[in-house]
Amino acid sequence: MSVKKLHSKEYTTYFCTFTFHEWIPLFQITSSYDLVYQWFEILKKQKIDVIGYTIMPNHLHCILHFNNEAKGLNTIIGNGKRFIAYEIINRLEKQNNFTLLNSLSDACTDRDKKKGQIHKVFKPSFDAKAIFSDKFMKQKLDYMHANPISGKWSLVNDFTNYEHSSASFYELGISKHFTPRHYKDL
Repeated sequence: MSVKKLHSKEYTTYFCTFTFHEWIPLFQITSSYDLVYQWFEILKKQKIDVIGYTIMPNHLHCILHFNNEAKGLNTIIGNGKRFIAYEIINRLEKQNNFTLLNSLSDACTDRDKKKGQIHKVFKPSFDAKAIFSDKFMKQKLDYMHANPISGKWSLVNDFTNYEHSSASFYELGISKHFTPRHYKDL
């Protein structure tokens, strides 16, 4: 794949990370990993390729490849966060987890409330790094795929066994919940 194909006027590829408010493990608490897969399917319909991902209990890493017809990165991430946040709040309500709901509500500033926000589910911003080379793409895939076995996490012994990651797709050719588009096929 050429650098031009990764990032040009026609195509743009980003490594993105967004995190729950105060790093609360809301994907785990609400068993809502499936919401990310639903969002990925929405992106696919919008002709945005998901190249790789790792869904951690309290944050998401993903690599997204846009074509020039796609909406901007801020809109895409904002819509994804909004969709996931609404559904997580619904699941917390069904769990009667009022302690967490109240905490997320109390975290909203007056400015948030004026905009209609009721709960602070995600940190307000997200990280995005443009990918311009195969080397950087591989570095970001390796980083996010190693996340479940690094540091405090130790969620699995072998990163290819982590259920909510594209690592098994890249390393073993096996897709568990969502099949990303291989970056070499772009």
